[in-house]
Amino acid sequence: MPPFPWLRPTIRIRLTLLYGGMFLIAGILLLSIIYLLAAQALNVGSELPFKIVEGKVTSDICNLPDQASPAEFNNAMNHCVNEQRQNALDNLLSRSLLALLGLAVIAFAFGYAMAGRVLSPLGRITRTARAVAGSDLSRRIELDGPDDELKELADTFDDMLERLQRAFTAQQRFVGNASHELRTPLAINRTLLEVHLSDPGAPTELQQLGKTLLATNERSEQLVEGLLLLARSDNQIVERGPVDLAEVAEQAIDQVRGEAAAKGVSIRGEQKPAVVQGNGVLLERIALNLVQNAVRYNVAEDGWVEVTTDVQHGQAVLVVANTGPVVPAYEIDNLFEPFRRLRTERTGSDKGVGLGLSIVRSVARAHGGHIYAQPREGGGLVMRVTLPI
Repeated sequence: MPPFPWLRPTIRIRLTLLYGGMFLIAGILLLSIIYLLAAQALNVGSELPFKIVEGKVTSDICNLPDQASPAEFNNAMNHCVNEQRQNALDNLLSRSLLALLGLAVIAFAFGYAMAGRVLSPLGRITRTARAVAGSDLSRRIELDGPDDELKELADTFDDMLERLQRAFTAQQRFVGNASHELRTPLAINRTLLEVHLSDPGAPTELQQLGKTLLATNERSEQLVEGLLLLARSDNQIVERGPVDLAEVAEQAIDQVRGEAAAKGVSIRGEQKPAVVQGNGVLLERIALNLVQNAVRYNVAEDGWVEVTTDVQHGQAVLVVANTGPVVPAYEIDNLFEPFRRLRTERTGSDKGVGLGLSIVRSVARAHGGHIYAQPREGGGLVMRVTLPI
């Protein structure tokens, strides 16, 4: 710490010195200009506009009477002198106003430039904050310059980003390790169950128990994969490339077509090309989760799912609409919360762990997009995903 902290070149002191010095310089210049103008006006005003020609007092700028009493002549001379003095004052005022206007323009321009120079680090801080808001926690401000309030703010911001990055890195490491540790025993359990179920001599009760345990094990695997994908989608998308939402939607439709046919749900819609820059695996998960939910949350008879892709207003749009149970408007926000489900019956098996729409929202946000849900009249939902091109 310096011996005199109050002498630290803070922004407050720098701006005070800057504007105080600028005001002082402008005042000196204005006084100098007024002094010169006043001297010129006095020099002109001190020259009497009279001359004597052939014993008569005449003037080129004043109308003096040829024949007048001394009193009238004195009044005419005084009027002429006062008029010249007023002209000199008017000239001084007009020139002073012009000088003031010119100095004001120069002062404003100088002040604007200096304020921009002093506050320019704010732009750097803002750009870094905007980059961090886009999930790039590796960015740092690293501001150089005097030890003022802005540098202190930038250093504090960098320290905060460092702690956040360490926390997110630890979270990713934990999720990766936990998912690996959980997937390994689950895979072993599945293998053992499948081996026992493949034994034709196993009792019926054991076969039924094995199927139940296998379904439970599959559900646990889905939960682990969903949590891992949710953690990945909440972080920065590093690997990006061109992805056509039409192809992604078609692949999702192909994967659920059998399940939809078994439930009597028809799938329709037109998929127009809509290419975005993103992670193909995560974007496939968006389409698959939405189409799966649309098939599973549907009516028992004559149900349908409509899947469309298009480019609208400079954004790629994926829309999945379906028939289904009536969804109250106040339940819409709860759809995107992890492990939250509607209090409605599904048309088929109770597959899923309640992470589908949470993953969709996280993936959309990681790509700079949004997802909107809207209830349909008569039941069902319209899910709309918008992504920047």
